[in-house]
Amino acid sequence: MKKQILSEEDNKRISDAVSRAESKTSGEIVTAIIRESSDYAFHELLAAMFGGFIFYTVCLLSYSSIASWLERTFWTYKETWPTVVIGVGTILFMGLLYLLANLEGVDRLIVPASTISMKVKRRALLFFSEAGLFDTRDRTGIVIFISLREKRVELLADKGINDKVGKETWNDIVDELIIDIKHGKMVEGLVKAVENCGDRLIEHFPIKPDDENELSNQVHILED
Repeated sequence: MKKQILSEEDNKRISDAVSRAESKTSGEIVTAIIRESSDYAFHELLAAMFGGFIFYTVCLLSYSSIASWLERTFWTYKETWPTVVIGVGTILFMGLLYLLANLEGVDRLIVPASTISMKVKRRALLFFSEAGLFDTRDRTGIVIFISLREKRVELLADKGINDKVGKETWNDIVDELIIDIKHGKMVEGLVKAVENCGDRLIEHFPIKPDDENELSNQVHILED
């Protein structure tokens, strides 16, 4: 059973922070958390196959030594045994490598950082579309997207915000949130990030008399 990402109290703290921020701006702030943005199965399998190929090659180069060892070890020796041992050993070795590649942290040593960043960004963009952030009245939706396993944060804004606020404006917020997450303060960091986003949105998108809350203030806990 997977451990719950947020408690009800933590979820409320974050959603309350969103409510407070949106009470001063016409912008819509959405938060989302996912355990991992991709399973990276292709890269893990590729690493296992590559390791298996190296293992198989080394075994072939040591064929005579393996045959001699088998002949000395067993009373009934057959000439096909070295081939069987090498084949079975290669399969078992590949399986072990694949299991190891699935361990948290190990996959980040296998998968290129650029691929991880691309997968997180793609998942964040998918959520941006699924959550209807592109469909707010003034195109002023913004999402803070946290991918836990990859230790990545994406902050995406819709066209109405991007037309007035540069991407670099959000970099400090993202960097600060990542530091908080690494120190085990994800909830506190996310609350602070929401507040900082609200402060920046007020400058260009102050609250309107007929403003409506178009998107949920609750944290979106996404499936892997």
